[in-house]
Amino acid sequence: MNSISLRYFKIKSILSVAAIAFAFTVNAQTKVFPGANERTPSRSQFFTWINNLNEGATEKQTTINLNFFNWLKQRYGMSLDIYAFDAGAIDGAKFYGSINSSRFQKQFSNGFDVNYKQAKAMGTRLGVWGGPDGFGNTPEEEKARINQMVKLCKDYEFALFKFDAVCGPLRPEKEDAFITMMTQCRQYSPDLILLNHRLGLNKGLPYATTFLWGGQETYIDAHIFNTVTAPHHRQGSLSRGLPPEMKRLTEDHGVCISSCLDNWDDDLILQAFNRNLILAPEIYGNPWLLRDNEFYKLAKIFNWHKQYRDIMVEGLLLPEKQYGSYAMSRGNEKARIITLRNLSWSPIMYSVSLDGSIGLKNTKKVQLKMLHPYENVLGNYESGTVVPVTVAPFRTCLLVATTENFTEPLIKGTPYEIVTNVPNQPLEIKLLGMPGTKATVEFVPDKKAYESCTIDGVVSNELLQKKAIDIHFEGTPLTQPTHRKLLTLQNTSVPADAVSLYEATCYAADNNAMEVRSLERSGATKINEVQQSRDAFFNQPAFVEKGLWDKNLFDNDEKTSFFQSKRSNKNYSINGGCLRLDLGKITAVDSLVIEVAHDNFSLLPLEQEEGNYVEVSKDLKNWQLLTVMSDYRIAIPINGSMRYLRMPDFPSNITEIRGYKSGKELDRTSWRASNLFAHPAKRPARQAWEGSFTAAEITKESYLCVAINGTHGVEGAYTALRVNGNWVGAPDRAVSYPSNAWETPAAQSNKNYTYYFPLKKEYEGKKIEVVVLGYNEEISNPVIDVWQTVHQQPFVEKNIVITRK
Repeated sequence: MNSISLRYFKIKSILSVAAIAFAFTVNAQTKVFPGANERTPSRSQFFTWINNLNEGATEKQTTINLNFFNWLKQRYGMSLDIYAFDAGAIDGAKFYGSINSSRFQKQFSNGFDVNYKQAKAMGTRLGVWGGPDGFGNTPEEEKARINQMVKLCKDYEFALFKFDAVCGPLRPEKEDAFITMMTQCRQYSPDLILLNHRLGLNKGLPYATTFLWGGQETYIDAHIFNTVTAPHHRQGSLSRGLPPEMKRLTEDHGVCISSCLDNWDDDLILQAFNRNLILAPEIYGNPWLLRDNEFYKLAKIFNWHKQYRDIMVEGLLLPEKQYGSYAMSRGNEKARIITLRNLSWSPIMYSVSLDGSIGLKNTKKVQLKMLHPYENVLGNYESGTVVPVTVAPFRTCLLVATTENFTEPLIKGTPYEIVTNVPNQPLEIKLLGMPGTKATVEFVPDKKAYESCTIDGVVSNELLQKKAIDIHFEGTPLTQPTHRKLLTLQNTSVPADAVSLYEATCYAADNNAMEVRSLERSGATKINEVQQSRDAFFNQPAFVEKGLWDKNLFDNDEKTSFFQSKRSNKNYSINGGCLRLDLGKITAVDSLVIEVAHDNFSLLPLEQEEGNYVEVSKDLKNWQLLTVMSDYRIAIPINGSMRYLRMPDFPSNITEIRGYKSGKELDRTSWRASNLFAHPAKRPARQAWEGSFTAAEITKESYLCVAINGTHGVEGAYTALRVNGNWVGAPDRAVSYPSNAWETPAAQSNKNYTYYFPLKKEYEGKKIEVVVLGYNEEISNPVIDVWQTVHQQPFVEKNIVITRK
């Protein structure tokens, strides 16, 4: 599961086409049905990796997570076919476990009974991660392992086994036992899917349903990351193509919803509708970290897929010249589901032919509807019509072309989103329009099935009574594209304020776990089930004890701490890191106190009663050097005003940082800290590039991208802005800033960083200077472009609620 094991098994992980062909030949000869075939409709799945690591899930946490998915079902009608426990539930990394062990009983005191009944009640079946062996060295141990796995299918109707070589390989002499086990399991679960993760099976290969495509895991900016500059973190994931021969009995590891969440929906569209493998839609991680206004979109993607999955088992690869890379049309003669993508910085208009070239047959009329990135009825066309469809930069597009009438409610005249369409509940729709525009809107279905309508809470039955009504979307009309290139930076001498610019970005960013960044990106939730799942994740001992969150320094709990995480004894700090503290504003302070766990190991690399230096500043320009004594309680005399602190050499295990004024402890609500970024003395800037523009037409969605195209070295280029006399740092970057990692450290890349700056409305009309600093001599002629863009179009929304009769 971890990156080290992934590398260790990489050679085994990618099965050759010849081996796969051999498996299907043996399969045919022995008449083995591996739980599914190429024409079996997909099954949706969530698996728990990243939500838990090798310590494994628990009954309590699983109950909470299942409550979340049940809420999605009740609120939005979303069905989840499989909920799979990942590593540590029974087996774990490098060991085989037992449901009769004290370890398992500690995690699941009622066995799987409670979670099985809960899942079954919501139409979901369970699955589990494990290894292919575990048969021991005696006949008795072999029988016990077989009986255990059979019990999961007989008593709990398990739908999936994910067997991973990380647990341990299958010994050649145990392949017969493996075959016996799988044969008996499928007597009770005939559709049991067996995911083959890097196993290297021989005789047992026909009993596996899938192989792991490319050996690739999909934890964003850990296992998969951007290979070129892009306006979000998921370009690398969106660049994935199609498995060999477009085989569906393949596993692509799904879409990780845990880190770098922006554009998760584009990622899932390709996973579910473009590749449409046997497990689709497939997600893992922590989907409860999405924003409250994103859950309906998650549910819609699952619902759309369930609606069309029976006809999507056959796919037609569309011509790249006309439709772009890996464009796919799936469906039957009457309906086709088309996926497009754009992996460039400019919009691309594709020409969609509504004829036999996309799989439609014998028709005169074709209705075309866009489902993603928003819903839009594009029109009713004659067969053979070529319809232009524009795909935004680094986005995907999902279309449905059909010769039959749509059965779901439709809005004509403007883009929209169906929020919820659940029987016996009100129909909720968002009308979408650009600011300052008007639209003539028609509600298409049989209006007699509906009783009343409100628009933004005001009764407005005209939408049900008339053929069409006019809708005005408030605001000032935009005069420029929301996505536009502003300038290309030019090489210049290193500016005098290079250190201040560097520090602005260090203080704007953080070194927290990537899941913490996702939480801060999405904000607070008003949904109880979401909050419960978030709390269960962040409060689990394995997360808390790793010291991954700077808030641990400000929580009045000496048992929590914040320290540089390590993987395989490797420290991922930059040049040793530097402790930085930001009070959030200039504050009058008498003293700061850094509290350390009471042992010499936690104080290292410092020594007791040894002098050390810290620096404090109000403005990132003027720094005051202070001498302190190293101890378990490091007192720092300030006796003045400050906002920022730097400590180049600092204790390895800090539990609290406090501040005092006039004998009273200061409020620490807005305090932040980091510990992985280098001190500027260890990283002098060697090159620089600059440019400026006047900010204009900033919308609620606008942000700035500084795309450094070229090779610059690992952590070799940083950027910041000068705005109205202030230095403004970039809080986000692809690839991600170094993090104290929950599972795998942030990926390291030596090229093509893209820095992201939120654009505030107050910046309009002001000159913004963009500065990129290079820290390696070998940086040669990068092309540094600055773009203003949006994650979503800044639509004005009109919320419609229609009650049913």
